[in-house]
Amino acid sequence: MKRFVYSLFIAAFILCCGFTSVFAQQQMPPIPLDPNVRVGKLDNGLTYYIRKNSLPENRADFYIAQKVGSIQETPEQSGLAHFLEHMCFNGTTHFPDNLLREYLESIGVKFGYNLNAYTSVDETVYNINDVPVTREGVIDSCLLILHDWANDLTLDPKEIDKERGVIHEEWRSRMSAMQRLMEKSLPVMFEGTKYANCFPIGNMDVVLNFKPQTLRDYYETWYRPDLQGIVVVGDIDVDMIENKIKALFADIPAQPNAPERIYYPVNDNVDPIVFIGQDKEQPNIQILLFNKHEATPNAQKGTMDYMVMAYIKGLISDMFNARLNEIRQSANPPFVYAGGYDSDFFVAKTKDAFTGYVVCKEDNIEGGFATLLREIERARRFGFTESEYNRARAEYLRQIESKYNERDKEKNSNYTSTYVRHFLDNEPMPGIENTYAILNQIAPMIPVQAVNQLFPALVTGSNQVVALFGPEKEGLTYPTKEALIDIINKIKAEELTAYEDKVSDEPLIANMPTPGKIVSEKKNEIFGTTLLTLSNGVKVFVKPTDFKADEIRMTGTSFGGTSLYPVSDIVSIMNLNSVVAAGGLGNFSPVDLEKALAGKKASASASVNQLTEDISGNCSPKDFETMLQLTYLSFTAPRKDAEAFESFKSRTKAALQNQELHPMMAFVDSVGSTIYMGHPRAKRMKSYMVDQIDYDKVLEMYNDRFKDASDFTFTFVGNINLEEAKPLIEQYLGSLPAINRKETFADVNLVPRKGSYKNEFIKEQETPKASNLVYYHGACPYSIKNVVMMDISHQVLNLVYTEKVREDEGGTYGVSVQGSLGKYPREEFSLEIFFETSPAKRDKLMEIIFAEVQRLGTEGPSETNLNKVKEYMLKKHAENLKENNYWMGAINTYVKNGIDTVDGYESLINSISINDIRNFANDLFVKQKNEIEVSMVSPEKN
Repeated sequence: MKRFVYSLFIAAFILCCGFTSVFAQQQMPPIPLDPNVRVGKLDNGLTYYIRKNSLPENRADFYIAQKVGSIQETPEQSGLAHFLEHMCFNGTTHFPDNLLREYLESIGVKFGYNLNAYTSVDETVYNINDVPVTREGVIDSCLLILHDWANDLTLDPKEIDKERGVIHEEWRSRMSAMQRLMEKSLPVMFEGTKYANCFPIGNMDVVLNFKPQTLRDYYETWYRPDLQGIVVVGDIDVDMIENKIKALFADIPAQPNAPERIYYPVNDNVDPIVFIGQDKEQPNIQILLFNKHEATPNAQKGTMDYMVMAYIKGLISDMFNARLNEIRQSANPPFVYAGGYDSDFFVAKTKDAFTGYVVCKEDNIEGGFATLLREIERARRFGFTESEYNRARAEYLRQIESKYNERDKEKNSNYTSTYVRHFLDNEPMPGIENTYAILNQIAPMIPVQAVNQLFPALVTGSNQVVALFGPEKEGLTYPTKEALIDIINKIKAEELTAYEDKVSDEPLIANMPTPGKIVSEKKNEIFGTTLLTLSNGVKVFVKPTDFKADEIRMTGTSFGGTSLYPVSDIVSIMNLNSVVAAGGLGNFSPVDLEKALAGKKASASASVNQLTEDISGNCSPKDFETMLQLTYLSFTAPRKDAEAFESFKSRTKAALQNQELHPMMAFVDSVGSTIYMGHPRAKRMKSYMVDQIDYDKVLEMYNDRFKDASDFTFTFVGNINLEEAKPLIEQYLGSLPAINRKETFADVNLVPRKGSYKNEFIKEQETPKASNLVYYHGACPYSIKNVVMMDISHQVLNLVYTEKVREDEGGTYGVSVQGSLGKYPREEFSLEIFFETSPAKRDKLMEIIFAEVQRLGTEGPSETNLNKVKEYMLKKHAENLKENNYWMGAINTYVKNGIDTVDGYESLINSISINDIRNFANDLFVKQKNEIEVSMVSPEKN
């Protein structure tokens, strides 16, 4: 270990001395591999990763990653990499037709949630997550599914034809203004390369008309073991899994004469490449500035220099973004939002780029772009300051420390993502123990000078690409290509000064408040909590857990909210939380507060909602006091800042100015006006309303909501030591102001429209589409059984619509169904069904939507679907019992609504019958007859 640390010191020394050419030639020590993962390769070339992990208990994740994507397609195969991904769920040798999905859903693995896949330019990855692995047969089945995906798809022509419609509708739902602009930009940004036309969704003429053999050709050419990696992580026996993989996957033949898997290069450019694109539905003006530089080849990612570089690049991004955020807070900021990072050059892995992005104001496009360029150039010339670096390093190491503290509590997904990236891109996988040891040794050795010497290598001043995406509308003038290049050249020649970092060393709270007292303590009040009552009336539930070592969660709530204020103040009400947050706390602006909290894991955020005023927070156990200090300031010292308010107004106006160009804004407005009949509290914020915000009124309402803590109930869940926490709770919560007023919320009469109502309207769009919402609502007693039955009902409908609307009809990419029950201000339910489709299919699909709701109320769910939903809910509940967030929600639900969602939950799920759901659905969806339909249709163009 001493030799290893010495090598790290040498690496750091070489970096900070600026011997970059020597650094590149040094024999750097290798990055150690996580000893807890078993990696192997079969004779046919297939790679596997296996790890034992017991969180969640009795669960495992199964992945297969393919080093192929849309970049491997020929023009006549455009879109088929993505199409093939879909077909993996539509028939394999051992799981024909829909049997794969049916089997997994029967064991609680939900399609689209636990069972999914994605296709990108360079890769395709499939996953089966949160699989209950108490039975060996389940493990065998999941491995067999991976095997079939790898080599045994049936690719039935009938199933292919059914899936054409699904993918066409997926294309329709994704074909936004930004998607169109990006597709137009690729031939300019990547001229003469394979990336010029590589988006996975592909060409719809190909998708709708290709011959099945064309898809099979792609499958047989590219889905092969030398390009495939299996990842299994979970509560499993590693030796057993390895033996099963060796036995099962060995029969897949190697393909020694297969075409080479090429990683296509990206051309360099001397003069800037500029793309300017406009779209009628683009709601904002975005500019991307790419400073291209060489990517680290995969073969060179295994040595320590790559880990050091990744560390430095991460800190550069953090420090650069902090500077831009500081500019953003000025009274008249030159942009709406801006940032930067170093990563892949857009869609290509073979070239990296330091990428700056800026969302511009309509009247200051050139100014926003110039500001981004100027700050990049300032950092390139002068680098970053010692104080900036110390903060960024402290925050980075704090995050690593938090992960290290949680090393025994990591979930399967955190490991699978690491192993997938190692297989696909050879990204390091040292494990958190090695990462923690290495970075705590090496980070203190790397001075800011090393960072400042690297940044000019990332931003050389050449090899630049600019992409401007904006709305196409009358009267809006854009800079020309020549004007953008001229701005680049002017900034390079401009005289600049170094950034000055202003830092306050004052404490969060200058004068400590007089602490209150704990006047009552009750053990095991609910769910194993201790209930503390403080002298100012504040109640505190504390539930210590060992689920996560570095987490304490906090909530605080009381009834009242904005419901107590007149509708004449609606614009100020709509912006209350954002305006208050813009000012900061105590003597700290948001920028100053972020600097003061560097290296700490502590947050607290207050809000005033319609029926409640709330505060939520999260911290590491060692930063518990800091979280409570932020909580105390949130009650007692919201900071008024006229400049911050002007900044908020300026940015908000610009952000909302072209929002109406987005077609879905018309849909959102129509839904709100249809359901709530124009109620002011259901309206959306618009640009012209910004100047109506009354800052003094906002602060007055906020201060009124938080001037009395006597009716607040706080909850703490996590790794909290009650005896150590008590004095701090007395100090900061016991000292909160209390006037002991008696109040609750007001009923503002925000009641949905009664009866049946239909609103169908035409909205011309670039892509023909019908967006549809069906909304059921009405009275429903609030009880745990009804909550469960609503949960079951909407999940059953999701299953039914996936089968009948997506698969049988090929009519949509997906139907979203959400149901909920509320207790306040009245006991009521809502059920929302949303989907998008082609205008020609809308009427038929809408008939199915209504018919299946009716069927649920007259016949109930099928036994198969009911059992699938129950299995998933029981599985999820078992996992939730080990989650701090779940217990936080359960305690708050009990406090607010008076129901126990934990005790007897499994028995309740098991007791629900087909008749229970039928009667429930009949009472709510059929008998009450409150159904609202909103459809926005953009007809097909002739």
